Amino acid sequence: MPKHEIIPCERCGAKFECKANAFTKCQCSTVQLTLNEVQYVSELYEGCLCAACLLELQQEYREAL
Repeated sequence: MPKHEIIPCERCGAKFECKANAFTKCQCSTVQLTLNEVQYVSELYEGCLCAACLLELQQEYREAL
């Protein structure tokens, strides 16, 4: 049984284990976003996103520059 909550990604719906209380071990911590990228993502979504979606949004932001 997972130690952390299983939640759906707000963007794609994929389920993943959220480790917000152990952020450095969470899958989202593998994506290194700049402050501007974080702001871009937070303007679009309120909840947790999977690492794949974070990478896609990072690329989307960078291509829009």
